[in-house]
Amino acid sequence: MNRYRNLGLFVTLATLWGGAFVAISAGLSYFPPLLFAAFRYDIAGVVMLGYAAMVVEPWRPRNRAEWGQVAVGAILLIAAYHAFLFVGQQRTPAATAAILVSLSPVLSTGFARLLVPTDALSPVGVIGVLVGLAGVAVIVQPTPSNLLAADAVSKGLVFCAAAAFALGSVLTRRLDAALPIETMEAWSMLGGAVVLHLVSLAIGEPLEPTAWTHPEAIGALAVLAFGASAVGFLIYFDLLERLGAVEINMVSYVAPIVTAIVGWLYLDEAIETVTLVGFGLIAVGFVLVKRRAIRRELTWGL
Repeated sequence: MNRYRNLGLFVTLATLWGGAFVAISAGLSYFPPLLFAAFRYDIAGVVMLGYAAMVVEPWRPRNRAEWGQVAVGAILLIAAYHAFLFVGQQRTPAATAAILVSLSPVLSTGFARLLVPTDALSPVGVIGVLVGLAGVAVIVQPTPSNLLAADAVSKGLVFCAAAAFALGSVLTRRLDAALPIETMEAWSMLGGAVVLHLVSLAIGEPLEPTAWTHPEAIGALAVLAFGASAVGFLIYFDLLERLGAVEINMVSYVAPIVTAIVGWLYLDEAIETVTLVGFGLIAVGFVLVKRRAIRRELTWGL
């Protein structure tokens, strides 16, 4: 029964996070990108903070190290990641964005090795990172003629989102402030929302509140704030404790499948062959980089 429960939660999480990319694409028709991301975490941050206050202690950071960890999470995991992602998704299909973001676990390993020079990647690990980056190149297809084209730039911004999330993940782990993950996520969400609001104001994003009341706009925001963020992260915390980091990372490779299906049904987005090839390369890169952890997980499961 426990196995079926974990499988059910895993599929639910992949569905919520995969559907989030479609919700972003839909909501961008009504909200400017940075303000849209800020609204998402205004709501999700309050919900997560309430949950943290009920289930963990401490429910707020208590010292400089813990606030430092929250600051990194707010700037990189929330603000930078979502700023790049939401702006990039204005001209990037939802499924393509999901596939590019799935590079994060590979980049996380690369950043971790760069920040710890004594813990270098093995030759196979280096190949894995390069294969993953080759997958990005296949999807973006940068050439001298299209390097500054809107579509290529947008996909590049989504790649930057994946890199920001990967670097943030590594830095928050290395700070090791012993802050419960629920507390760190809640305060990072709220802090990231503030940063996104400030940047939105600084660049002068247009404010059109009448557009925000459209049913599709409200639905997209609700899916992101409550479904993908609040409920999604609660499921993530539960599965992280039960399955471990390696297995939960596989959500990154199931979510794009959900995104492709929902994007095709709801947004009529088609998937190009080169995008599928790029996804395959990114998945191979993940297996090469994480091969020892995957082998260990499989051995324990026997």
